[in-house]
Amino acid sequence: MLELALQYGGFTTLDKAYLEQVLSHLTPEQQLAFITPPPSVLNAYFSEIYQKKSPQAATDYYFQLSKALQLFQVDPSFVEVKPFIRLNLSGQSYGFVYVNDSGLAQVFAEKPEEVQPGLLFELAQVFPHYLIFQENEKIWMCSLDLANQAWQEVKQERFLLTQIAESPDWVKISGLNQEEVLEAAASYTNQVYYAWSERQALIYIRK
Repeated sequence: MLELALQYGGFTTLDKAYLEQVLSHLTPEQQLAFITPPPSVLNAYFSEIYQKKSPQAATDYYFQLSKALQLFQVDPSFVEVKPFIRLNLSGQSYGFVYVNDSGLAQVFAEKPEEVQPGLLFELAQVFPHYLIFQENEKIWMCSLDLANQAWQEVKQERFLLTQIAESPDWVKISGLNQEEVLEAAASYTNQVYYAWSERQALIYIRK
């Protein structure tokens, strides 16, 4: 527990004697609660890593911390006692947490909001290394490596600014115009995943 405090709790080696004294009088559950950084510290660390390194480095940090300090949540909300990462999307307050050690994350609103495709594309721009999808009226983020798919361009003349490609398992729709990408995806009925790459909106659909 002492090592976890030094690695993830915002404590330094100067705090070691203090930590040993405090932790010795606490139950394991109390120890974990004591060393878990408060929301302000967690979000400050996350933001700093995001800005100085990368979005993936920031989410990697939060995922490792969630595993080490048991911060997984299956039904997150803004009244939850465990800290979470705060997001501002379309001018509204959201949070995100990891729900288990597979790396699946959930994004949730402070107040009930109707989820629009633009919000999912915005989230994909914030975390371009994740695929964003909606299921059971909840927003999820997951990591899927689709780089090695054998993509073949689909010839079509309907959409001038949008490209459609297929692999044995997936359909990829990409373009600079979100509305056109969404229109091209409308004819497919399977699960839709939103993504972003540089300036392009992307939609992946499982076959």
